[in-house]
This record gives sequence, C-alpha cells and structure tokens, in this order.
Amino acid sequence: MNLWRNTVKWNSFDKHPQEEITRGRNMAAWNIEERPAPEPCKENDTGVFEITCRDGRARLGKIHTQHGIVNTPCLLPVINPNIQTISPQDMWSDYGIEALITNSYVIWKHEHLKTKALADGVHALLNYPGVIMTDSGTFQSYMYGDVEVGVEEIIAFQRDISVDIGTMLDVFSRPDMDEKEVEFAVEETHNRAKISVQTAKGMMLNGPIQGGIFPELRRKSARLMGEETFTIHPIGGIVPIMEQHMYDKLAEIILETKPYLPANRPTHLFGCGHPMLFPMAIALGIDLFDSAAYALFARDDRLLCPWGTEKFDQIVEWPITVPCVQSITPKQVREMSKERKTEILARFNLEVTLAELSRCRQAVRDGRIWDLARMRSKQHPALKKAWDFIEKQQNQWIISSQNISNQGGWMYEDGSEKSDPRIIKSLENLHQNWQSTIHEKCIIFYGAPSPWRNKLNDIILKIRAINENILILISTPIGLIPYSIEDLHPFAHIEAEGEKWTNPPEKEFIDQQLIALGIDSKSHLIVDMNHEEMYAKIGAYLGMEFQKAAHRDVLFREQLTDKMQLFFGVEPEISADLISEVSFIVGGTGRVRNILDNEGNHLFSPSLTNGSLAATALGGLWLSKQKPRPPGVVVDEHAEPFVRKGRNVFHGFILSVDKEVKQGDICLIYNQSGEYIAIGKAECEATEMTLFKKGIAIRVRDGLKNVEGHDSKT
Repeated sequence: MNLWRNTVKWNSFDKHPQEEITRGRNMAAWNIEERPAPEPCKENDTGVFEITCRDGRARLGKIHTQHGIVNTPCLLPVINPNIQTISPQDMWSDYGIEALITNSYVIWKHEHLKTKALADGVHALLNYPGVIMTDSGTFQSYMYGDVEVGVEEIIAFQRDISVDIGTMLDVFSRPDMDEKEVEFAVEETHNRAKISVQTAKGMMLNGPIQGGIFPELRRKSARLMGEETFTIHPIGGIVPIMEQHMYDKLAEIILETKPYLPANRPTHLFGCGHPMLFPMAIALGIDLFDSAAYALFARDDRLLCPWGTEKFDQIVEWPITVPCVQSITPKQVREMSKERKTEILARFNLEVTLAELSRCRQAVRDGRIWDLARMRSKQHPALKKAWDFIEKQQNQWIISSQNISNQGGWMYEDGSEKSDPRIIKSLENLHQNWQSTIHEKCIIFYGAPSPWRNKLNDIILKIRAINENILILISTPIGLIPYSIEDLHPFAHIEAEGEKWTNPPEKEFIDQQLIALGIDSKSHLIVDMNHEEMYAKIGAYLGMEFQKAAHRDVLFREQLTDKMQLFFGVEPEISADLISEVSFIVGGTGRVRNILDNEGNHLFSPSLTNGSLAATALGGLWLSKQKPRPPGVVVDEHAEPFVRKGRNVFHGFILSVDKEVKQGDICLIYNQSGEYIAIGKAECEATEMTLFKKGIAIRVRDGLKNVEGHDSKT
C-alpha cells in the first residue's frame, strides 16, 4: 500500500510538473480508493451529538446529519464559491474531509451562485457530497461593514438551498469595543435567536456566543443562547484576538464559555484553523474548527506548522514531510506559476492541519491531550503565556473532569502538582477520601521510583509482625502516599529526574503533606530505602529487633481497605468485617489478581496497570447494601434485561441519576423497582447522563444475570 500518494509528479525530461494529482490516503486522513457517498443518519438522529471518547474536557464525538457523520474534533475548511484553491470534491475524495463551511451571504449576493443554489442546492453548487455548514455574513460585516441581508431572510435562504448546518446572523463583538457596546451585541444576538430557530424549521443551526473580552458577558451569552434549541454553539468574535496573538484571552474566553453551554452540543471555535492552537483548544473542550488559513497563508507564501508559521521564501527543505511535497523541493515549487505554487502550498497547509488534528485525536484516546498541549505551548511565547494562564487558574471545571484511573507514564515538571489538573484531581481524591486509622508512629520511605514493593515488601512485613499500627508512607515528587496504594496511578508512574527521588524530602514538605493527609503523628522517621542500614534504623525507632515476618495477606488487606475508601467511598469501619473474611488469588509476580468472599465468590479485582479497584456484580451487590453507598443510576425497563447481562448503559435509557456520579468513577445500576442489577464505570458526569441522547453513558463491568442464583428476571 502506497501511503505517499497525492503528490505532484515530475517529468524528468522537461523539468515541468505534470498537471496530475492522484488520490491517496495518509495518516488516517487520505483515501486510497474511491470514496462512496455518505449515508444519511436515522431521521430522529439528525443533529444528535454522540461522545465516543473523553480525556478530561477533551472529547471525540460524532455529529449525525443527513449527509453523513462528522467525526470530531475536526476542521471545516472554508470554501469560497468563487475561488476554489482546492476543490470541494478533492476535499472529500482526496482528504476524507467530512464537512466544510462556505458563506451563504456570498452565495446570496452573487446572482449566478444564488440561482444555481436555489435550483439545485448547495451540495450541487459546490460539487460536494458531505456535510455543508454555512456562515451568515456576520464576519463580512466585521470585515467590510453592514451586510445587506436580514436576519430571517438569510436563515430562510440557507434552508432553501438545503444547507446541513446554518448560522444565524449574530452581532460581532470586537476586542476594542467597550463593555456597553459588547453587551448590546450579546443581547441583540439573543434577541435574534428565537426567530432564527423558528425560521430554520428543523435545519440544524449554529447559535454563536459573543461577549468580546468580558468574561461576565461571555457567560451571559452562553447561558442565554444555551436556552434556545441550537444544534451547535460557535464561539464568535475571536479572529481579531487570534490575529493579535492574544491567546491567553482566547483561553479565557473558552473557559468562561464552555461550562455554561449545554454539554450535549458541539462547540465550534469560529475562525480558528491554525494547527498550533488545536491541542490547547481541544484540551479545553472545543469540537469544531474552521478556517481559510490553509489557502490564505498559501497565497501569502506562508506555511502552517504545529509550532507556528514559516515563510516559504526562506526555506531550503520542507519543515514537515507530507504527501503533496514528498517528491518536490521548495526550490522547484518557487519556480512554478503563482497559481500552481499556491495550490501546492495550500495542500501542504491542509495536510499539516489534518495531521495535527489526527495527532490530537489520538492523544485524547491515549489520555495524553494535556501533555500534547503543554508541549506545543513551549513552541510559541504567546501560546506559552496562554498555557501558563490556564494552569494557574486551577479551573475546577477542568479538574473535576479528569480520570484518575488513567495509565501510562507521567512526566514530572516542577510545580506540576499545583498546575496539572490530573495531579490536582488525584491529590484531592487522596486527601479527601483516604483516612488513616493509625496515629501512633509513621515511617516515610524515599529514595527511588516505583515499583516500591520490590524494595520494601520484606521489611514492611517484618514491621507488621512487630506492630500493625505503624503508618507507612512513600515520598514522591508530588506528595506523600500510603504504601497501601503504592501501585496507584499517577504516583506509581512518575517519570522524574533521579534527584527528585534521591534527595531527602524537606521538613516543610513533610509537614504540609502530613497535614493534607490528616495525620497528626508527632513522631515520624524518614528512611532512605536504598540505605544498607535501613533495618537497623527502623528497629531502633521501633525499639525492637526484627525477627519473623507477617503473612503477606496483612498487606493485601491494608491495600483493599484503603482502595475501598478511595474508589468506593467505603470507610474502614464498614469494610472491616468483609475484609477480615476475604481470600486472595495471587499471580506469579506476587500481586493480587482477584479477591473472593468466604464462599469463594469473586468480589473485586485490582488493576495491574493503574492500581485502581474494580468490582464484579457481586461486589457491587455488597456495595449497594452499604450506607452510604456509591452513587448510581436507574435505567428503564427496556434497558434492564441487557444491563443484567453486562451490556453497556446507553444515553436515552436512564431515568434518574445520583448527583454524585462522576466521570471515570464506579456507578451502581438499578432497575425501576430500585433493585441493584449491575455495576460499571461512568463515562460522563451526572448532569450529562440524561442530557445526551446517544452513546455510552456507563461501561458495564458485570451484571447480575451473569451470576448464578442472583437473577430474578428472564
């Protein structure tokens, strides 16, 4: 398979480029074979937004339309009907682009375009089978002055030319406007909203958010527009902000807008199309981008790159190798005609843009979008300023969405425990949900990264043989953790310089951490786990000599006690009776694989990759009987038989949800009679459970129908 097609071919005899562009596919965005026409969605699904993957506030999703599914996050390339640098058909067939945007005002204003669009539809006008979104003329009013079309007229026109997603005529707010002017733009835009929705008559419609650089007005606009039945919410008025490299203001605008919009509607960053901004914007929850930058920059001999913009006339070699230039040098392109050069540079810009979006989507799947955004921020001073602003905010809307049961290595940077939302969430969970029942003495080990059990299990079992009331802690670069959760992400997966581990922790750090953990021990010993006199030092502290070791089950029970606190909210005094009777299935590496009750029933399993604790259907049954119990949902009678079999819970089948349900946490599932039927992991927050109408709400781990003797339904 040739992944490097879609290139200009050269004739070695005359040194002139042949006018041949072949279709191809590369980096999951280029097509190899003829691409079929899109299939319309089910009639009732038109406009529905479905989430398929999350990483914090970043999300992968699907917008269902009559011209196919739009997978997000994605770019909608801007197409000028009069100047098509890359044809819409090439967008579809060569690059797999599922949606594009054009301007309904431009079509309306030019009679020949208007006549054809009204007669044949906008898809025929552009020769494009995918989803077409149209702008309304608002941006033209910003660029050139007042537009000549009315609010209802432009909506009706978009509807009449069979646009998939139209846009209302909002009032643009510039960053140089004063607060009173911007407030008028917000209120007038909202005043136009209701009649625009009514005129659309079922056409999917954009409801833009205005507010300039005033946070309170952005929040106000989001609340007002969110009350109307729009399909998508573009964040408008940001082009002049981006043109001035005010990326910190852009970040602030997103953070002041997103939390106040309905979560089940995609958010579009109107006019944003530079790849350097994608990771940051996606990490903050943006789903759609649009821009003509791929073509405009090409006409100005500029190249879009993930780190910024490069001037074409200064390069000898391509800064990134993409299909359209893999067999051409910059020098050869400079010798071409202006039109030909512009097309190749436009393709370069588009391919780089699509590649960065692919990179972002994969980062979301890998749980790494925050890392990618942080890395990209270091490549441009204005972007670094924006990222510093984001991390200093410690925004609770961002922090609350983080999945603490992630996996994989985590790169430590100084101060990241106070700025990285994933670490903040993990520390909050530890400090709020874990409590020590030991206050006698405390031993703090430092000196090496995980796995700590290889170095410490033997000595800790000997400590336990002397005294079970000695608290054992591990010092990590981001804080102290109980030894009982030594395999927990992110603490067990920190990648840091050696000295971050080997340097003794400072007294101020220890004191702060003990307070955060709720430990009032006045006596603690700090021990280097690499020191050969470790045993003697600890023995002297305890006032006894080491002899025999306790049974390893002692540590296993401590681990289970503390993880039931962290992941299920079950306090030690409640779990004590159960834990005293369980038995452990241990793997060849000495780690617990399964936890059984006194009758041999499988209740719980620790994760060997991230240290979390999962419950089976019977484990969930035990949890459902506790007070307080973990949060849960009630599903309707249609979903019940499937959920009992262990099938996932989908949006649209949930009748009620406990407000404590959090994304990534355990979730108990009940039927309409209040009977516990299954256990799973929540894919979204409580408010989103009933808001979305499509997609997986809870990934069910186990249902009672899978357990013999525990199914009362057929």
